Amino acid sequence: MIVFRYLSREVLLTLSAVSAVLLVIIMSGRFVKYLAQAASGALDPGSLFLIMGFRLPGFLQLILPLGLFLGILLAYGRLYLESEMTVLSATGMSQQRLLGMTMIPAAGVALVMAWLSLSLAPQGAMQFQLLLNKQDAMTEFDTLEPGRFQALNDGTRVTYTETMTDDRANLGGVFISQKNQGENQKDRGISILVADSGRQEVRPDGSRYLVLENGYRYDGSPGLADYRAIKYDTYGVMLARPDISEEVTDRDALPTASLFGSQELRSIAELQWRISLPLLVFIVTLMAVPLSRVNPRQGRFLKLLPAILLYMTYLTLLTYARGWLENGKTPLVLGLWWVHAIFLAVGLALLYWEPLRLKMQSRRSMKEMARG
Repeated sequence: MIVFRYLSREVLLTLSAVSAVLLVIIMSGRFVKYLAQAASGALDPGSLFLIMGFRLPGFLQLILPLGLFLGILLAYGRLYLESEMTVLSATGMSQQRLLGMTMIPAAGVALVMAWLSLSLAPQGAMQFQLLLNKQDAMTEFDTLEPGRFQALNDGTRVTYTETMTDDRANLGGVFISQKNQGENQKDRGISILVADSGRQEVRPDGSRYLVLENGYRYDGSPGLADYRAIKYDTYGVMLARPDISEEVTDRDALPTASLFGSQELRSIAELQWRISLPLLVFIVTLMAVPLSRVNPRQGRFLKLLPAILLYMTYLTLLTYARGWLENGKTPLVLGLWWVHAIFLAVGLALLYWEPLRLKMQSRRSMKEMARG
């Protein structure tokens, strides 16, 4: 029990450290992406941390297996380097027994993975998509920030306001530039609206209007001397009515219960993917234990790069197999299980090859000694 607690502590501590570093790296990259979208007006800046919270379970379900894999390699590699594993081997610790002890904390990680992939991650993905649907339904004035130009509709509209009240109802110093999409050069001109002030009006039927006061409208095409200028006291523009969709179409957001019994290839592939993630934990543990065996003269990082490449091959092939199953290129009987079968065989080969090689080498040495 003392050895088991010691090994489990080493693996779990390294797993936590590696997973924390990977999580910070991935979440930082995603946060920068969402921050850029918020700066362009595509997202509400106030919802950024909520979005990251919804995406966290999805990040963890991909990070934890890799964290466990690297945790075993680094923790056991250090023990081999410091000859602690040599001492344990001298007391009867075989590779199979070491694997059995390692599978116990791995089972705990697999339970967490099952909770993430089957329940928490789909719920987070659903809330994330609903939040994006609400963001898409917002008008440009709901995300407009005073003193900053905001490009919308793939850059065809640029809006600017110098001041804005806290309730976002009244604007001051308004500038709007709109590219017109027409069939000829003249119709593909630019319309520019400038106004001293503006306000939003919501009618009882829910329709919204932007009412500009005391300004000008300029219409024309760059390169043509046919600009038209119109001065107005009041100018009203109808805004698109918000249409909040409650439909969830993302496959990652579908509840797991709705996937059981479905005959749709997309649902079958998604269900097998969610089941594959906890299963992935046990197979990478099987591969990591023999790969962590290093020669003290070679260093603990010698097998790290090949081991990571092996893991990435496993995950990439699993991702491709998911797409092949969705497109009907893989028989349902095979599903994603053939990928797990291949790497299960790889893990077993890694586990038994080294002891078998050492045994054959020992027999060869004994024969040579007998001949001498």
